[in-house]
Amino acid sequence: MKTQILKSVFSIIVLAVLSISLVSFTNSKSELKDTILEKANKSTLHKNVTVNGLNIFYREAGDVNKPTILLLHGYPTSSHMFRNLITDLSVKYHVLAPDYPGFGRSDQPKMKDFEYTFDNMANIVEGFLKELNIDKYSIYLMDYGAPIGFRIAAKYPEKVESLIIQNGNAYDEGLRDFWTPIKKYWNEYTVENGKPLEGFHSPDGLKWQYTHGVQDVTKISPDNWNIDLQHLTREENNEIQLAMFYSYRTNVPLYPEWQQYFRDHQPPTLIVWGKNDYIFPADGAYPYKRDLKNLEFHLLDTGHFALEEKGDEIAEYILNFLDKNNIQ
Repeated sequence: MKTQILKSVFSIIVLAVLSISLVSFTNSKSELKDTILEKANKSTLHKNVTVNGLNIFYREAGDVNKPTILLLHGYPTSSHMFRNLITDLSVKYHVLAPDYPGFGRSDQPKMKDFEYTFDNMANIVEGFLKELNIDKYSIYLMDYGAPIGFRIAAKYPEKVESLIIQNGNAYDEGLRDFWTPIKKYWNEYTVENGKPLEGFHSPDGLKWQYTHGVQDVTKISPDNWNIDLQHLTREENNEIQLAMFYSYRTNVPLYPEWQQYFRDHQPPTLIVWGKNDYIFPADGAYPYKRDLKNLEFHLLDTGHFALEEKGDEIAEYILNFLDKNNIQ
């Protein structure tokens, strides 16, 4: 009798252990599946779309049903500069980062067939958004991305949910010593005045842009300028970059128009600015305070490409800022 009872108790214990193990295995399998799905949703996709007859390469991540953040890169780089930020933001947002013509992996039409100007780059980005049916978006504006993005924002203020400005200018105060040889080129558009500017996209010039003003150079991957050189060394690209330097002069007369856009429409704005930047120094960050009421302002102890050293900090500022402004 006792033996039968012991056998019954043992059987019950075994069944209980097996049931617990099965539930645990099922839960673990379910959690693993959720983790895989979550990672898949955050994976960056590398795509192409035709805009005005040109193949435009772009990076995309996140749920397309979530609010969109448009990331606009600067000189002399590409959407590669956003590779980490895209992942960080895609946990809650739909993120898009295109390469401009002549940059990154987008087409580089010959100069005789395409105007390398800021007006035309803005047209391409506008067409890019149209092709992807994006009607509402926040814009991350950095370096060249600022005059491109501000053109679009001032033209379609109703579509812009917020601005995230990182070392991108809209005020005269921001054009200091770095711009002296470029202003000379604006005033006298000659081969002789353009020659010194070529040094900015030489290997040493590129490395300087990424490393000047940073706290720890070892955190800056050399892959950055090596990848940039892939498009900068294409035939005619040097001339394209000089054309963009010359075209930058067209941005300055638009500053008052953009400042009026800030005053009239008051887009929620986040400033995350590398304060040690020699190209766009902090002098250009402060004037935004004059015109924008809903402004969050952060100066970071780093250089021009602030994402390389302060990417995690910037991502956290962005997520908190968007959440605070109910962009979710």
